[in-house]
Amino acid sequence: MESRARSWWHLFSTFAVLLAAATAAALVTWWPLRLAASIVTGLTMIRAFILVHDLHHAAIFRGSRIARTILEVYGWVLITPRKVWRETHNYHHAHTAKTDGPQRGTYTLLTTDQWRDTTRMQRFTYRVERHPLTLLCGYLTVFLIAFGIARVVKGPRRYWDSGVSLLAHGTVAALLLVFGGVAVFFFAFLLPMMIAGAAGAWLFYAQHNFEGMQVPAKPEWNHTSASLEASSYLQLGPIMRWFTGNIGFHHVHHLNPRIPFYRLPAAMRGIPELQNPITIKLNARTILSSFRLKLWDPEQQRMVSYRAARG
Repeated sequence: MESRARSWWHLFSTFAVLLAAATAAALVTWWPLRLAASIVTGLTMIRAFILVHDLHHAAIFRGSRIARTILEVYGWVLITPRKVWRETHNYHHAHTAKTDGPQRGTYTLLTTDQWRDTTRMQRFTYRVERHPLTLLCGYLTVFLIAFGIARVVKGPRRYWDSGVSLLAHGTVAALLLVFGGVAVFFFAFLLPMMIAGAAGAWLFYAQHNFEGMQVPAKPEWNHTSASLEASSYLQLGPIMRWFTGNIGFHHVHHLNPRIPFYRLPAAMRGIPELQNPITIKLNARTILSSFRLKLWDPEQQRMVSYRAARG
């Protein structure tokens, strides 16, 4: 499925754009252009992360030590070390839309009945996890804390690569701050990380929390139905598809995570069963709706708000 030549082209072109945008964010003095370069840097970081994501799914660069080294170093700087990502994300793929048992690598999903049986502290934790501010601050909440600090505290030996990741991330930040100054640190590092963290956290949230999604009951759960009914197709224009590495074709990706990101559109076009997914769009309505839907109601067979669960 992989075209090694295409994989290398996407790696080089993506990192070339990332380096150019970050350099402009660091060196340009006219603030509107500097801000634009900073935004492009943050968005391109998402695309570069998709390369890391596909590497860990064995969709690209299988057997390539050079590519693995490049992408894993980048993953360390982004605080997404291989062990933590595989441990959480692979579990998520194997347990999509399950509301029973442990939920790792995803935003916890409770049914309305489970919600009514939770303690006050459990409700508080659930609300915090799904709060818009938690996603907006994804750089801090998801990456720095969940993937980095929390793992090191939990098990320094087991999650040694999280420690390495925090060290690599902190070193880059410190070098930019010391040798570049506050402005360089902010525009070339902090703001792009905040943009990438917030966008990445929301993308993942919206792809499994949207109007029309279906959560299969336990006896009927299977990987195919969970992939197609509980994963969305986020309709984007060509520019945003480039920045997000086609991750909007999420139902296709969940069905077969070994499809390289650059082949996802072709896979959807070539397989009739994939051409009528639940579609969402990147607009204010979709964003607000995703934050309003909090719990799965098995009786109504739809996602509902906290208020609806109380009723």
